[in-house]
Amino acid sequence: MKTKQRRLNTARSVALTALDRVRQNGAYSNLQLNQLFSKSQLKDNDRRLATNIVYGVLQHQLTLEYWLRPFVHRHLDPWVATLLLMSIYQYHYLDRVPNWAVTNESIELAKQWGNPGIRKFVTGVLHAILRQGLADPAKIKQPVKRLSIQASVPQWLVTKLINQYGTQQTRQILESINQPAHVAIRVNTAVTDLITVERRLDRQGIGYRKSKVVPDALVITKGEVVDTTLFKEGAVTIQDESAMLAVDSMGIQPNDRVLDACAAPGGKTTQIAAQLTTGYVDALDIHQHKTRLIEKNARRLHVADRIKTYTLDARKVNEKFADATFDKILVDAPCSGIGLLRRKPEIRYTKQPQDSVHLHQIQLAILMAVAPKVKKGGIITYSTCTILNQENDGTVQAFLAAHPEFELVRTRTTRHLKNDRASATLTILPSDFASDGFFISSLRRK
Repeated sequence: MKTKQRRLNTARSVALTALDRVRQNGAYSNLQLNQLFSKSQLKDNDRRLATNIVYGVLQHQLTLEYWLRPFVHRHLDPWVATLLLMSIYQYHYLDRVPNWAVTNESIELAKQWGNPGIRKFVTGVLHAILRQGLADPAKIKQPVKRLSIQASVPQWLVTKLINQYGTQQTRQILESINQPAHVAIRVNTAVTDLITVERRLDRQGIGYRKSKVVPDALVITKGEVVDTTLFKEGAVTIQDESAMLAVDSMGIQPNDRVLDACAAPGGKTTQIAAQLTTGYVDALDIHQHKTRLIEKNARRLHVADRIKTYTLDARKVNEKFADATFDKILVDAPCSGIGLLRRKPEIRYTKQPQDSVHLHQIQLAILMAVAPKVKKGGIITYSTCTILNQENDGTVQAFLAAHPEFELVRTRTTRHLKNDRASATLTILPSDFASDGFFISSLRRK
């Protein structure tokens, strides 16, 4: 049966379309929203509502499915299930939106997208939910399942986090990942400085606070920084605070030659380049469209003359570079991305335990390939945006076991983050600073 014409004239119609594509086809939520916003004529407040619904449903999906289950005893078309989850999300989490408005708009969407039978079914389910209320996940007896439903994180991941970090810290991590993600900006020191940027943000009415994680960074608290002349001129760029830490820890010198082995989209590449004068950075990515993205970002940030890009698999660096070429190497490796759950909520449902095993092998292969390319006394900085040990300390230890000519040295940051830790490596949890989860290690060639 063909569906009716699906209009994009309301916040909820855009949200339903985006969520349907994400949940059915594995599309990226941010890309879908951007694409749909460009096709619709939504006002800013409607865009904010659509964004809130999309990210809220994805963040709380397992909780919402738990609440819906008692009210549905038949197979649902995927879009109908998504519409009902959207409605429950709004009932429970959006206090300022009256229930009658949610109900009316949901019924209207059921009418537009389906047939009279589906509209009648949706109406009945929503009225039953409002009449009977929602189950309390706190009453689930099994502890891991209870945490999984409350935080909307798969049970395998809850178990893995408890085994690594303990129950209390896992609770803190799970609570933090369902909070809104901050927008952080890095000041492009190649063309300006922090004080100048602050003054210009003040004049443009953009609210901000100083970063507790890295210098030359601000967290935006009000306004859209991408609409400012600062952003368009390349004086600032959007980059998470934790993501800036890898380069912050590298101690880049103005004349260094640096390899960024997994460089796209170029955030860390341009961060390195901003600190160079006579030195330069060689940036690799396996896909040509991604190396072009690095070049585009480099031009916007006025550091293109300090960057050379190569479409090259980092495991094949021997084809391009002689041994002992680089003063420093950054391997910001492909990973499961579990540290990004606040910013990319849908990945919690697509990742599986075996992904870490596969990624560990890729990470290790990249480290093995680049190892001969760093000079004696030089450092390879190995980082990921995950908080799972197998991809982090597990990869580092496997590399060191195969390469006794390297030693693990303590990762140090400008702000001396977590200096009381016992480990030489640095793990930033999403609950530490309300930034992304991140791992950084420093491997020195003896």
